[in-house]
Amino acid sequence: MMVLGNEHLSHTLQKVRDKKPVVHAITNWVTANDVANSLYAIGARPILAIAQEEIEDITSKTHALVLNFGTPTPSRFEVILLAGRRANREGHPVILDPVGAGASPFRTESLKKILSNLKIAVIRGNRSEIGALAGQKSFLAGVDCVSAPNDLEQACRDLSQKTGAVVVASGPEDLIISSEKKTVVENGHPMMGQVTGMGCMLTAVIGAFHAVEEDPVVATISAVAFFGLAGEQAGRLAKGPGTFRPAFFDALYSLTTQQLCDGMKIRS
Repeated sequence: MMVLGNEHLSHTLQKVRDKKPVVHAITNWVTANDVANSLYAIGARPILAIAQEEIEDITSKTHALVLNFGTPTPSRFEVILLAGRRANREGHPVILDPVGAGASPFRTESLKKILSNLKIAVIRGNRSEIGALAGQKSFLAGVDCVSAPNDLEQACRDLSQKTGAVVVASGPEDLIISSEKKTVVENGHPMMGQVTGMGCMLTAVIGAFHAVEEDPVVATISAVAFFGLAGEQAGRLAKGPGTFRPAFFDALYSLTTQQLCDGMKIRS
């Protein structure tokens, strides 16, 4: 039985469009343009600063921080820690996308240091990445080739309990785990898996929703459902990945609160 009503969840989208939060995204160079455009499309205002000399000043002036580990370097890792610590001091939500967790010792150890040094509101990754952070066996060979841990739900629970974060394991169905709640979001379209950057954009959208909603579970569920529903709308119009991408940005821009309320597919 749903504890959170669709109407309450969908209202978060309107809050994003009304308040136009500033989201600081330290994201990877492969998808930076898509991350910025996805935030603009939903009504948020993106900043993608990475220079160590300004990172704390920029972070202090924004409403949420998104950390994406897609193209890591030692210097970028240090910038992430600086930004994260400043966001924690300011009380801003920090959203982590552990891209490639488990792919190399450098990535995995760096991500563990991030989790041990920063307070993270949400961790969003694919099944393999979540399994790697939780210490369960998983396999990653490129962003489109992943193997889930044997017990995905338990991996999410372990990671959530260890970090205090809401954990999102993305896939054909999105599993959302917090200390007190399990939610499955069934919105989405198969073509979303054929376009680079969908996960990065989802993490950024989650950041925007957290910037305007104090309840981390409400913010996460509503953002994930909204993103998946936009994919469904784009999928009905697209003929392939090339036409899906612009249709998806249009859907992020035009999807109404009422459409989100009516179209959410959530099991709790």
